[in-house]
Amino acid sequence: MEQMILTEDIGTAPKPSWLAIRPPTGQFSVVKDIIKKHRLHTVCEEAHCPNMAECWSTGTATFMILGDKCTRGCRFCNVKTSVRGSPVDPQEPENIVQALNQMGIFDYVVLTSVDRDDLPDQGSSHFAKCIRSIKASSPEMLVEVLIPDFQGEKELIGNIMHAKPDVIAHNLETVERLQGSVRDRRANYAQSLSVLAHVKRSNPEIITKSSLMLGLGETKEEVIQSMKDLLAIGVEILTLGQYLRPSNRYLPVKEYVPPGVFRELKFIGEELGFKFVAAGPLVRSSYRAGELFIKHFLRKNA
Repeated sequence: MEQMILTEDIGTAPKPSWLAIRPPTGQFSVVKDIIKKHRLHTVCEEAHCPNMAECWSTGTATFMILGDKCTRGCRFCNVKTSVRGSPVDPQEPENIVQALNQMGIFDYVVLTSVDRDDLPDQGSSHFAKCIRSIKASSPEMLVEVLIPDFQGEKELIGNIMHAKPDVIAHNLETVERLQGSVRDRRANYAQSLSVLAHVKRSNPEIITKSSLMLGLGETKEEVIQSMKDLLAIGVEILTLGQYLRPSNRYLPVKEYVPPGVFRELKFIGEELGFKFVAAGPLVRSSYRAGELFIKHFLRKNA
């Protein structure tokens, strides 16, 4: 197995060539203007996604609903945090529909959200309204949602499921041993697995998906164990990407994981039983190769 790059102070080391980010082209400015016009947020911007230029240049974006302030304080995430989130915009579902129409997106969309522990239903009903609005406007649209854990409350997860998204994703983020040092104290490995397990038990037709960041000090064996834990509860899609430190306020990178390691882990994951594994240094939860696979898979099995 190709070795990871380790240094005593990786924060001062130059990033390897495989982490080079492409400059924006094409429709980048058009997408940016549409998002601003409709007062929307994207995880692309808020989380400093390295693929933002590539995705926006091809006219796609992942919408982040329920404001731009998260009530969790995970130590890897650049999204702003606050005890109370931003006021919920009742026009957001319609604004997303209008933005999608203007961007010419009619086949596949990804919605995610900040955590809203400050709201009585943690924002689940608003999340459901956004899904329903998209489906009502474009019945053929496939909707993938990357959801919070809703503190494991099954009724709130049910609010999302009743809106009938096609894919429900929820991220483990890291291996079990590192959960306490990486994620907010209100999140944990068992709770995240329980969210995905509940979705699959309640409706086996919904595709489930999860993601892990690498480079935080995990071992290959721990990654494989996480794969097995996800497969045991029926998760079909996995994405693996390199953790990149947003700023010095966040956890340092422990390893730069080479592309060859990602290729090997993709092979292992698919051999173990995932229907699809997207793995690479710049792969993120909402990754276009994964979306293309899911679109083909759902259309073929419709």
